[in-house]
Amino acid sequence: MKTKSLLFLFILLSFMAFSQAKANPDDAAIKKSLTYFVNSIKSKQIEQAVSCIYPKFFTIISKEQMTQILNMTYNNPFMKIEVQDLKFGNIEKPELITGEYFSITHYFLKLKCNVSSLNEDMKKKMNSALTAKYGANNVKYLASEGSYLINANMKACAVSKDKKSWKFVILEKEYKKELVKILPKKILDKF
Repeated sequence: MKTKSLLFLFILLSFMAFSQAKANPDDAAIKKSLTYFVNSIKSKQIEQAVSCIYPKFFTIISKEQMTQILNMTYNNPFMKIEVQDLKFGNIEKPELITGEYFSITHYFLKLKCNVSSLNEDMKKKMNSALTAKYGANNVKYLASEGSYLINANMKACAVSKDKKSWKFVILEKEYKKELVKILPKKILDKF
């Protein structure tokens, strides 16, 4: 009986070790880089956040424009956006294409958007825009605070030359035409 118990325990531990070894070793590096990017935005370190963006992206939008966009979004006195939480979904195994590794990364952000300083017309427009972008089930208005809670289901393409340091391009369908200029077709076909 003791032998069977030990054998069962050994088999169970072997399965657990195998399933952990099967996990993609690149996941940790991608998570670390994406967490750094999100935390940079969260702490309003916009220049630091911009340094996390895939350099080829700046052939579409200049670094200066991107910095302005992020500043207008996250340092806006009329509409305060706060990143509250980051969770990871599926991280695809990196693919080597023309000397760079590409991985589609799914993640979820919980955002709080304070719109209390906006007039009623602007609040209605904001509600329509947020609902259209994130879906009605992912946008909740807290009237007592004048804020929206948003569950944002996001996708990014992580890009690296060495699989240690990763840069990102946020993948949104409305920008797919521009992303054709910087991302391989094989990656674009996945979203």
